[in-house]
Amino acid sequence: MASIDPGRRDPLDDFEIRQITLMGRTKRVYVAGTGPAVIVMTEIPGISPYVARFARWVRDAGFTVYMPSLFGEDGVLPGSGKAMLTLARVCISREFRAFASNATSPVVQWLRALAAQAHGECGGKGAGAIGMCFTGNFALSMMLEKAMLAPVMSQPSLPLNNLAGMAIDPADLAAVKARMEAEDLTVLGYRFDGDSFCRAERFAAFENALGDRFIGKVLPDSAANPDAPLKTPHSVVTLHLIDEAGQPTVQARDEILAFFRHRLMPN
Repeated sequence: MASIDPGRRDPLDDFEIRQITLMGRTKRVYVAGTGPAVIVMTEIPGISPYVARFARWVRDAGFTVYMPSLFGEDGVLPGSGKAMLTLARVCISREFRAFASNATSPVVQWLRALAAQAHGECGGKGAGAIGMCFTGNFALSMMLEKAMLAPVMSQPSLPLNNLAGMAIDPADLAAVKARMEAEDLTVLGYRFDGDSFCRAERFAAFENALGDRFIGKVLPDSAANPDAPLKTPHSVVTLHLIDEAGQPTVQARDEILAFFRHRLMPN
């Protein structure tokens, strides 16, 4: 796959653009591929060319990607000023609870419904989902949908004001853990060691809450792409991925794809 020029718009013209209405709310969703469904949830500031590249890797691995537009401008990586403006707008949106340690963001209900619909359309054993940064925690909360079998949290960054917060209602967390125990399911988590947005305290909280149902992977800061537009090591499979064989970030990507394959595809 060609290297990314962060200053160029990705036309996303290899995706079908669908307007999907669930629970009375309509969102634009980019769909591509065949095979079991995987929901790819974007990080701040939106569906950048880097997020789209990851979605294409998922598609090319044999899955149907559903990539909802949740915020920001699709196909571009804006400068830091516009990115901060997007973050500010999202933080005051009723769909998101950026500062709530013990509450599940309302948008997760819509995402659960999307997973159920996508699984019904695509078949397979179930659906998968990956959340990144602002949406990272959502993949775990989506496990209340029975179709969801393969959740991945990449640098989960909520809540913004509590390093050890998990951004999930305690009752939801208990129900998710009970389901994972009953069905022998796990959730994958990824972060960089020096990530200032997703710190060790958050992974420790997930480990304490979920035990061995949470499989957390911590990459060294030296594994992050030094040429990325964001200098702080953060985005494991997007901005800071080094697209070269043997790189830890590529290994993380391949682990995620193998996880989806194991959980979602028929034996």
